[in-house]
Amino acid sequence: MKPAKKSDRTKEAILAAARLLFAKQGYERTTVREVAERARIDPAMVIRYFGSKDGLFARAASIDLELPSPAAVDPNQIGRRIIEHFLEIWEGDRSKQGMTVLLRSALSNTFAATKMREAFLEQVMPFIAAVGEEATAPRRAGLVSSQLLGLAVCRYVLKLPPVVALSREDIIASLGPTLQRYVLDSTSEPDE
Repeated sequence: MKPAKKSDRTKEAILAAARLLFAKQGYERTTVREVAERARIDPAMVIRYFGSKDGLFARAASIDLELPSPAAVDPNQIGRRIIEHFLEIWEGDRSKQGMTVLLRSALSNTFAATKMREAFLEQVMPFIAAVGEEATAPRRAGLVSSQLLGLAVCRYVLKLPPVVALSREDIIASLGPTLQRYVLDSTSEPDE
């Protein structure tokens, strides 16, 4: 295996610093200079590799939800699988810093909110549309997302003590059936 090039190591150091600062401070309060200082490089290098603060943010907050194939999930267990997958993304070995970066920043920044909507449209909607009537997919995907994002804000951003104190098992047992109902609810009229 070849050792990583210096430029690759520099990019990774910049991204690691950016993820940490964006997650901690949000998009607005994080500066290119702070990112460079934390990565121990000149600020010009950040611009060289990422073009702008927006470009850096887009890479730092890039997320792949790695949703399972709907065909591989038992329809009777889909709500449970979604919440288990969500918790794995946020807390497990596959935890992604980009999620915290994106969520915290999306609450106050239109660029970050746009990136969040893109993740919804490109990843969540197709998953939900594949499980049930396509006509009701936007409504169902919106309801699923409202539950998951609400949990994320309360547990990982605001860190509300009662929500933080919930065990994974409690969350799965409580939200799994709700998500199940949202995912499979095809009786509702489609959005007009």
